[in-house]
Amino acid sequence: MTDFEFGKMLPLGTDNTSYRLLTRDFVSEFKANGVSFLKVEPEALTLLTREAMRDIAHLLRTSHLEQLRKILDDPEASANDRFVALELLKNANIAAGFVLPSCQDTGTAIVMGKKGQTVFTGSNDEKAIARGIFDTYQTSNLRYSQLAPLDMYKEVNTGSNLPAQIEIYATEGDEYHFLFMAKGGGSANKSYLYQETKALLNPQSLLSFIEKKIKTLGTAACPPYHLAIVIGGTSAEYALKTAKLASAKYLDHLPTTGNKLGQGFRDLELEKQVVQLTQKTGIGAQFGGKYFCHDVRVVRLPRHGASCPVAIAVSCSADRQALGKITRDGVFLEQLETNPAQFLPETTDQQLSGQVIEINLNQSMEEIRKTLSQYPIRTRLSLNGPMIVARDIAHAKIKEILDQGGSMPPYMKDFMVYYAGPAKTPAGYASGSFGPTTAGRMDSYVDLFQAKGGSFVMLAKGNRSKVVTQACQKHGGFYLGSIGGPAARLAQDCIKKVEVLEFPELGMEAVWKIEVKDFPAFIVVDDKGNDFFAGLTE
Repeated sequence: MTDFEFGKMLPLGTDNTSYRLLTRDFVSEFKANGVSFLKVEPEALTLLTREAMRDIAHLLRTSHLEQLRKILDDPEASANDRFVALELLKNANIAAGFVLPSCQDTGTAIVMGKKGQTVFTGSNDEKAIARGIFDTYQTSNLRYSQLAPLDMYKEVNTGSNLPAQIEIYATEGDEYHFLFMAKGGGSANKSYLYQETKALLNPQSLLSFIEKKIKTLGTAACPPYHLAIVIGGTSAEYALKTAKLASAKYLDHLPTTGNKLGQGFRDLELEKQVVQLTQKTGIGAQFGGKYFCHDVRVVRLPRHGASCPVAIAVSCSADRQALGKITRDGVFLEQLETNPAQFLPETTDQQLSGQVIEINLNQSMEEIRKTLSQYPIRTRLSLNGPMIVARDIAHAKIKEILDQGGSMPPYMKDFMVYYAGPAKTPAGYASGSFGPTTAGRMDSYVDLFQAKGGSFVMLAKGNRSKVVTQACQKHGGFYLGSIGGPAARLAQDCIKKVEVLEFPELGMEAVWKIEVKDFPAFIVVDDKGNDFFAGLTE
């Protein structure tokens, strides 16, 4: 008979996080049955959550900013790599002012708590945490993204960004530890699960598999990424959860070797190999280069003999997470970087290689297309003038009009269409954070809309399917890529006027008309059937 021996599957190691004290209030001690307990008032949970969700909407970890600066200092980085990195650093500097969030998709709020066995709250912890999330989204310029189903098909925005994903676990000790995350749709939609077998577990097969899968990530989730890969897991859902935690650097201090008890570990050598694979894709920091990923985490977990789940997840340019804790000494939150300006170089746009073509959007659509047709894919552009904004629901509404025998709205014919949805507009600004949304969600509309004389020039983020390339070649259209990530920078510096054009009842999903100045973009798909991403994702 084997003797019982317990081992944690994810031993986290020492917490070396730098914290800031929020308050010493709402925390006290009492004794019961000879045991000393930490008493935590619900106000402490609400305060910690409120501050955490506000911080991660505006601030980044110092290590993340250092990695962006590394791109600028790397002579092997492409011009586009450097351009994207510089834009993201500028964006971080603007967002740190706590007016405009770093990304317009201010995300689903996710909170994981680990509550020590001698921590007493005497309250509904989930409710107190949700209240903190509610307070932040009500008082900051953030976007409400949560849709409540009224029946299987009809939905309504909750108007508070609740409900949140809140998970609380029991653990040993007399402290309460937290991970706070805000997960936007772009990066959340790039979480993948693959059910494999033992046949994958050899160096050649595994690296070949990983290489194929990372190419499918594309750029819709705003690279450079923090990429996490988990091989194994006691269940499919545990593999996925572990991948999400690894992408947030929560598992950085795992052991680097396994043991007979099934301890999870990081494979540092495989991480280096996967980093090299990501650099060879050519995708780069969105528009060509080497910096598709900042770094990679590979975690190996135990598995059932008949299963080998593989989970992949990313944290995007809006790398939004922070740790928190409540101890006998008070309420603490991870110290994020409040001075991102220190990472900005003296570099100017003029010092970056690569020609930038100015596009006057006040011209007719025919003239705009004629101008774009002169330049190859990868060409950097500076957009100036009016464009319309329409995304998922607006596109569905327009298709309903066409399906019922109506005509394409004139604004879809006369203007470039930007796939986006704004966050709340702060006082004194023309717009709230207003970065691009994922283009692929509108792919099914393109051929129909272009056949009806609309959507000839589209602007968004990420790669698109072949049907879009084929439609553009057939109808003479273009897809321009915007940098995913710098939503605050675009709002402050590039978007000069915003007005609702149609469907005001849709809120941020309405059709808008905006005026832009020096709005950065790239030609991704042209009217000749060329696609920047062709071959990179195959």
